[in-house]
Amino acid sequence: MNVHGKVAIVTGAGSGIGSATALALAADGWRVVVAGRRREALQAVADQEGGGRLHPVATDVTDEASVRALFDEAVNAYGRLDLLFNNAGQFGPALEIDAVPLTEWQEVVAVNLTGVFLCTREAFRIMRSQRPQGGRIINNGSISAQVPRPRSAAYTATKHAITGLTKSTSLDGRPYDIACGQIDVGNASTEMTEAMAKGVRQADGSVRPEPRMAVDDVARAVVYMASLPLGANVANLTVHATTMPYIGRG
Repeated sequence: MNVHGKVAIVTGAGSGIGSATALALAADGWRVVVAGRRREALQAVADQEGGGRLHPVATDVTDEASVRALFDEAVNAYGRLDLLFNNAGQFGPALEIDAVPLTEWQEVVAVNLTGVFLCTREAFRIMRSQRPQGGRIINNGSISAQVPRPRSAAYTATKHAITGLTKSTSLDGRPYDIACGQIDVGNASTEMTEAMAKGVRQADGSVRPEPRMAVDDVARAVVYMASLPLGANVANLTVHATTMPYIGRG
């Protein structure tokens, strides 16, 4: 697909998978609005690209007005929206379910699920009405959307919910040429997974280090999904560190 002039929004773009994907999209010719809570982190990512293809917008994905402002800014700057990568997320407390405070449950749900809903709603609104019509939404799920880790009730529940939201969005988007797919990532080498290299609890109760993979390999997978014409869609893609204890977990 010729991506010249194509416009993307990437949430959670100040670090990790989000920043790597934003940079990879820019290298592939996209103009990318990078969103996250920390303006200085977003600017640092934009400075790495150096070609003016990254446009930082400080955003709280849990706040309806902030999300609307993000998408309005993208359209005002570039005239349309061709891709949304819903990447913003957080793990939440590593606690057994009866020890999880309601406030921490709500915080994880707000970022991982409500934030994705708010961004998807805005992207859908724009994509259905723009000309040419349509676009693509890619949701960052997790291998926990398929196989959970111990002590991850809030995170796991939200990632299962993302699978449902992805499928529902895919169906609702068909009349408007809006494609929606999900990427499930296991152990990308980011700040969020540093503890896994030191040791993480396994299903048998033991604590063992797990291998991680380069975050740029995840970014390449997202760019591939984004590069397809709207007549083709990757409904679900799983990419994980080859030797991590995922296949056969438990």
